Amino acid sequence: MSGDELSPNGDLDADPTAEWPVSLSGVTESVVATLGPNGLWNLAALGLFAADSGDDSITARTWGNTRTRRNFHRQSEGYVLFVDDPVVFADAALSIVEREEPVLKSAHAWARVSVERIDSGTDDGTDWEQWALRPVESAVETETVPTIDRGFAAVVEATVAASRLDVAGYDEDELRERLAYFAAVVDRAGSPREREALERVREHSAW
Repeated sequence: MSGDELSPNGDLDADPTAEWPVSLSGVTESVVATLGPNGLWNLAALGLFAADSGDDSITARTWGNTRTRRNFHRQSEGYVLFVDDPVVFADAALSIVEREEPVLKSAHAWARVSVERIDSGTDDGTDWEQWALRPVESAVETETVPTIDRGFAAVVEATVAASRLDVAGYDEDELRERLAYFAAVVDRAGSPREREALERVREHSAW
């Protein structure tokens, strides 16, 4: 087990009363861990979409033939991790990260979720699938005072723009202009950790 991993406590039997460990609204960026055929947990970025109706319905989309998509089909479950470490997020969003355990020590909270495909389609030549996520087990590991961090937000947006480079349907010049702007924000308002995360974005993408 690596220094950034932590096995969740308790058995894996689903708890019908389980709830999300944090309040979700709009689109919440998370890291999802899914079990691959090699017995390792793959980490990837996953946006959680909260329903406007306020009925606690949470959905997510996978784009293309990713490990997350394939593992969702194989296992019908995963672990959603709520993290605020920009380097962890950038690595998960843009590179292949595999761990022996699903829950990172850097996760402030996590939820083991069941997943069910509810829709699919194609946008600009890229196949997507929409999933309903339902918590079956969850925990809050740490509590923090919320802060507003422009540097972290810029890193998240940079991962989105970088992931779309060389993808049909997106204007590459426009994406590179966005990346330059996000880099300027991180340079002005980011912490050393966020500057490191931005370098990971460069390393992991065609930027």
